[in-house]
Amino acid sequence: MSALWKGNIRTRLRIASGLVLFIYVLFHYINVGLGLFSLDAMEHFQDWRRAITRSAFGGLLLYAAIFTHAGLALWRLARRNTLRMPPWEAVQILLGLTIPLLLMVHVVHTRAASSNFAVNDRMGYITGLIWDTSSGWQQALLLLIVWTHGCMGMHFWLRITEWWRRSLPVMISLATLIPAFALAGFMVQGRAQRARLFDPVEGPDLAALYNFPSRDTLAQLERMTREGLWVFWGLLALTAAAFLVRRLLVSRRALKVRYIDGPEISGQRGMTLLEMSRAAGVPHMALCGGRGRCTTCRVVIEDGADLLHPPSPEEAASLAAVNAPPNARLACQIRPTEPATVLRVFRADGRRARSHQSLGRERRLAILFLDMRGFTARTTGQLPYDVVFLLNRFFDAIVPSITGAGGTVDKYLGDGLLAVFELSDERSSALGALNAAAGISSALKVFNKALAAEKDIPVAIGMGLHLGELVLGEIGAADHAPRTIIGDTVNTASRLEAETKTLGVQLLVSAQLLEAAGHATEQFELVSLTLRGVSHPIQALALKDASTVLKTLTEEAQNRTPA
Repeated sequence: MSALWKGNIRTRLRIASGLVLFIYVLFHYINVGLGLFSLDAMEHFQDWRRAITRSAFGGLLLYAAIFTHAGLALWRLARRNTLRMPPWEAVQILLGLTIPLLLMVHVVHTRAASSNFAVNDRMGYITGLIWDTSSGWQQALLLLIVWTHGCMGMHFWLRITEWWRRSLPVMISLATLIPAFALAGFMVQGRAQRARLFDPVEGPDLAALYNFPSRDTLAQLERMTREGLWVFWGLLALTAAAFLVRRLLVSRRALKVRYIDGPEISGQRGMTLLEMSRAAGVPHMALCGGRGRCTTCRVVIEDGADLLHPPSPEEAASLAAVNAPPNARLACQIRPTEPATVLRVFRADGRRARSHQSLGRERRLAILFLDMRGFTARTTGQLPYDVVFLLNRFFDAIVPSITGAGGTVDKYLGDGLLAVFELSDERSSALGALNAAAGISSALKVFNKALAAEKDIPVAIGMGLHLGELVLGEIGAADHAPRTIIGDTVNTASRLEAETKTLGVQLLVSAQLLEAAGHATEQFELVSLTLRGVSHPIQALALKDASTVLKTLTEEAQNRTPA
């Protein structure tokens, strides 16, 4: 979770206040959506919700979150030195500025009306009051704006986590269904309660129950709404004035920043280096939006590092996490005051921004390295078409065992392949690799029977299984970079596969993979291997027939189980 809370105290307060508001909005929408079932369900849930939000602590937390989140957003806008920004950030800001304009009337006619005029602002009253009015349409629009703004914030906060990327399709579905549920509940109860409120027989009793506001009260509520909006417009004017004053002041203090791999630009003191890049139209990677929660905007200061302010503890911790050199800094955090020469560590190519995964991410996963034995001797003198035909038949026979176990073929290596098992955790990945190895061996036997029927030579293979740290990412020129894996784990698996030929076995499984799969390695007769390019000996289980690996491991587990 630490990566999610990187940044200064303002960043953390903005995240925390946003989470409070998102949770409030989520339960509010569920409350409205219950109108699909009945008014009683809607109002019972409202009672439960109000017991929290209108308590002393709940009210303090909610309003502190509102003013903190809005205040920090305006503060951030006022301190900007350029309005150049990614489109998604501009959309999120515009949606956020729209919210108070539509929310003011809702707050005044609910909380303010209840506190100041004893209006019983139950769900039946609110839905009936605004149904089929301009205010009703505005509140429906507000519902969609608030939800979109909140979901964008959640996505750009959580997208750096693996679990969020895995669950994104489910989250998108929920993000679509929740506002639809709320709007449906509002539509059902709004129509019904509107008819009841203005029914000649039932209407007077409901007006008394809700303490329906008089004309004079409604006029006062309208005045309070206007005054609240004027306050908001005043805050926006102050924010705009602060922005313009800063622009005026810093424009008098321009400085030069030269990119080693790009142009020389004129920046303004007070701007961050990332803002300078964007203002000058220089493409600069910044996946977190310039909030200091990633290191993709980092630069190496070739000249002028000694003239920069020292990094904050948060920036220093982020740089230390990626083993950055002493002269590396985050472009979104430094504010140059003197000319500097910098090198962008990650350069956007200006044509297609690389995906987040292209920058590489580290995981502990199982991989399988496989090679066909004696391929060169077997195919010497054969026509190329026959060689291709044999290889395709071979891969058609064995690859389903890999994909069926949750693996993917990372790359084909002529007469072999490298497969990775990118599953939810280490144990699942290790078990997937073991299942794939057993399946490949069984499939090979069937394939060899077909070759024997054709009077052809059977195929022999060697496989190495290992589990360890991998870096997954796109490697290659932009727009032509396939996703692949690299790391010492790949080299170890390759060396294990090569040793199967020396030992005369079909499979070598490293002790690391066996342990990750939940097997006690001391129960096996492991071989100790000194592999070229691997710094320490590797313990591995050797099997002449890989199809027996699951049976062997099962028997071992049974032997360890007390009678």
